[in-house]
Amino acid sequence: MKTLRKTLWLVRHARPLIDTDRCYGRLDVVADAQATQKAAKALAQALPPWRGDLNILHSPLQRCEQLAHALKVLEPDFIAKPDARLQEMDFGQWEGLRWDEIGEPAISAWAKNLGKHAPGGGESLMQMLERVNAALQEARLSPHNHQVWICHAGVARCVQWLLQHGLEQPRSADWTLPAPAYGQWLQVRLG
Repeated sequence: MKTLRKTLWLVRHARPLIDTDRCYGRLDVVADAQATQKAAKALAQALPPWRGDLNILHSPLQRCEQLAHALKVLEPDFIAKPDARLQEMDFGQWEGLRWDEIGEPAISAWAKNLGKHAPGGGESLMQMLERVNAALQEARLSPHNHQVWICHAGVARCVQWLLQHGLEQPRSADWTLPAPAYGQWLQVRLG
């Protein structure tokens, strides 16, 4: 008997309607509606026909929720549930600021201690890794062999780090993991 391997689709929201020179981790901004529709159509076409064995979770931030709803319109049988663990990093007081307004000294302090420094007084990367790891462990134990997370670039990078290194603390030089482009995805195997 052939055993299916669990697959996790890490789907990034469409392009947000904000200047990308701004820090917008947990900032709740909407995504481009037309790009969201295009991403939903592409995803609906790409997902294999294992609809009954599919679990869809999404970040509760608007830009991800939009894509989940657009996918539901195309595929009414899909049920997508919000999961706060799939949110982007919380940059605290940096949220909404231009990166050049934050300044090199603050960014350098974060880079020197990437894992434990909480940029803008928000959330450290280790805190984010721990919350994403909790969702990842649940995904591994899920009876569903195929899972879709509609999330953010940071979450996609965290999942890859966790699969390769567990909860080992990353250094700036190590944090070079790819992330899907807006409205795109990557697939990872969970076992």
